[in-house]
Amino acid sequence: MPAFHDLQALAIDGSPAPFSAWKGHAVLVVNTASACGYTPQFAGLQALWERYRERGLVVVGFPSNEFGRQDPGTHEQIAAFCQKNYGVTFPMMAKVEVNGEAAHPVWKWLKAQAPGPKGGEPIAWNFSKFLVGRDGAVRARYASGDRPEALAAAIEASLAA
Repeated sequence: MPAFHDLQALAIDGSPAPFSAWKGHAVLVVNTASACGYTPQFAGLQALWERYRERGLVVVGFPSNEFGRQDPGTHEQIAAFCQKNYGVTFPMMAKVEVNGEAAHPVWKWLKAQAPGPKGGEPIAWNFSKFLVGRDGAVRARYASGDRPEALAAAIEASLAA
């Protein structure tokens, strides 16, 4: 199985996004949606990015239309929505699936490293989060309802490690 920093995705603008660029950084990976009850978490994610970016945190959003078809827009529409409504400047990737055979390799890797809180692997809903340490190891997996600001202590610990 590859290491976290060996993975890659496509950025929302279609350009390659190799995770090797984030070696030595803590990374918070989130599956997002533009029309979900948890969508306001974009503000908290942006706040984390602004607060910890200079210390080595990268927040990465992966739009997914998998749950309730809550992100049906094009990449351009999703990027514009996130910027206009929440001022998102953290990296956003191209839309992916996070479960099943068609799940993006990043999400397959994350789920294999940190199975769900009830022992199952599948992502349950939008805004599931994985905190990856500077060493590329998954430090924690968080559910949709875990608010970004509640992750501050874990992020601090990850940045200090």
